[in-house]
Amino acid sequence: MAPLTDFYHLTMAYGHWRAGRHRVPAAAELFFRRGPFRGAFALGAGLAEGLRCLRAFRFSAADVAYLRSILPSTTEEAFFDYLATLDTSEVTVSAVPEGSVVFARVPFLQVRGPLLVVQLLETTLLCLVNYASLVATNASRFRLLAGPDVKLVEMGLRRAQGPDGALSASKYSYIGGECCPVVPHGTAATPSAMSPSPSLLAGFDYTSNVLAGKLYGIPVRGTIAHSFIMSFTSLEEVQLRVSLPPLAGGEPVDLPALAESWLQRVDTNPLLAHARSGLPNFCAVALALHQLGYQAIGVRLDSGDLAQQSKEVRRVLRACGAHFQVPWFETIPIAVSNDISEQSLEEFSREGSEIDMIGVGTNLVTCPLQPSLGCIYKLVEVNGSPCLKLTEDEEKMTIPGSKTIYRLYDAAGHPFMDLMALEEEPLPSAGQELVVRVLGTLGEARKVVPTTVEPLHRTYFRDGQMCEPLPSLLEVKNHAQASLSLLNPAHRRLHEPQPYPVAVSERLHRLLAELRQASQ
Repeated sequence: MAPLTDFYHLTMAYGHWRAGRHRVPAAAELFFRRGPFRGAFALGAGLAEGLRCLRAFRFSAADVAYLRSILPSTTEEAFFDYLATLDTSEVTVSAVPEGSVVFARVPFLQVRGPLLVVQLLETTLLCLVNYASLVATNASRFRLLAGPDVKLVEMGLRRAQGPDGALSASKYSYIGGECCPVVPHGTAATPSAMSPSPSLLAGFDYTSNVLAGKLYGIPVRGTIAHSFIMSFTSLEEVQLRVSLPPLAGGEPVDLPALAESWLQRVDTNPLLAHARSGLPNFCAVALALHQLGYQAIGVRLDSGDLAQQSKEVRRVLRACGAHFQVPWFETIPIAVSNDISEQSLEEFSREGSEIDMIGVGTNLVTCPLQPSLGCIYKLVEVNGSPCLKLTEDEEKMTIPGSKTIYRLYDAAGHPFMDLMALEEEPLPSAGQELVVRVLGTLGEARKVVPTTVEPLHRTYFRDGQMCEPLPSLLEVKNHAQASLSLLNPAHRRLHEPQPYPVAVSERLHRLLAELRQASQ
C-alpha cells in the first residue's frame, strides 16, 4: 500500500532526504473544515483500514523499480535504497475511536514520526478516511430521519463508484447510527448514564451486497426485481413445477392451484374490491402459504406515492386478516424503494405512512448533497517547533503544536464544546472554570465550567504495531449509536443546527498569536 500516494509526496520525500531532514520528528493532524451536508457533526470512520495500511506499509522491490522509472533520472540511487528500508516502526497514531462524533476543525487523527514518513502517509490516510466518514455520516442522517423503528437496507451496489466504493458504502453505512436513550428521572445524565439501550437501532440494518455480507458480516436482504415477474406470462409456466409441503408434514401441495382458489375468495370479498391489481394476488398467495403453515415475508412498493400506497396496502392487509381470521396479516412488513432521498423520508414523516422497511441506494452511496467530506492533513510540529499555515481566511488557518483534545459535557450529559490544548498543559478538571477562546471569535475570552471532561484520543499505533485490538464492525456501530445519542438535539438536527463550539486554551491561543506576529 505504500505506493498509494500522490506523486508530489515522492518528490518532496526526495527533497527531505537530500536536505538530511528525512528523520526529523514531525506531527500532523487530520480534520475537516466544515460539517458535511450543512450539519453540525460527522462520524469518524476508516480508522481500522488506515491502521492496517500502516502496519503493512512497505515499498517492495517491484515498487522501488517502478519509482525508479518515474522519478527523474538524476535521482540518487541511494534514495531508492533508503525507500526499500522504509517502514512505520517509528510512527505513532492517536485518534478518536472509530464511529465517534467529530466536529469541524477538531483533529480526529494525529500522526507522529519521521518527517518523510509522516508526509508520505498523508494521501493514503485521507483516501481511507474521507469517504468512509462521509458515507457513515450520510447513513446517520437517513437513520435520524427514518427513526429507530424502520428497517433500512443499503442497496447502492449498482450505483456506487466501482466495486471498492460499493463495498465501502455497504460497510460504513452499517456504522452510521442514531438513538434517543431515556435517562430515568432523577439520574445524573453523564456520558456513562446515557449509554444507549440495546433495543434501539443504529445505522443501516442490512445490505443487498452479498460480497459485503460475506466480508464484513453485515446481514443481507433483498426483494425481487420486475424482471422476475416479467419473465413469466402465465401460471401455466409454473403450474407443474411449484409444489410445497405443509410445514406440519404431508404430501406437497400444488401452490399455484391453491393460490388460485384463494384468489376467487379474495376477489369476491367486498372489503378488497378496490384493492390495487397486484395486491389481491399477493393476498391469495399469502393465504395459500398460511394454509400450509408459512408466513409471507412482505410487500414491496417502488413507484408512485409510496406513503399513500403504504396506507392503502395496510388497510387491505388488515381487512384481509380480519376477514379470514389470520392475525399476522395486519403486520406484514411493507418495504419501499425508488430513488429514496432525505426529502423522501421527510415526506413519509410529514404525511404519515405504514412503511416498515426502506431501501436506499444512489442517494446514500454517492452522497450527492456533498460528494466529499474535504478532510485535510496538515503539519503542526516539526523538530519540536510548532508550525502553522498562515492565511487571511481564519477558517483555513491551522492550529499549531502537538495537542490534546477534550470534549466538555454539561450537567445534562450533552457535549457542549471541544477544547484543544497544548500537550504539556494539565488535564482540565470537571467543575473547574476554564478560560477558552472559541474558534471564529478568537478575540473574545469565554469562561466555561464542564460537568465532565473526556480526553478524546487514544493511541492505536506505536512502533509499527497496533496498541490495542481493533473493534469489530458491530462494536463500531454500537459506539456510533452511543456517541450520537449524547448530542444535544440542537446540534443533532439536520437543518440549521446550532453551531457546535470548538475552542483553544488560553495558552494555545497565545502561541497562535505569537506565531502570527512573528511571521509579519
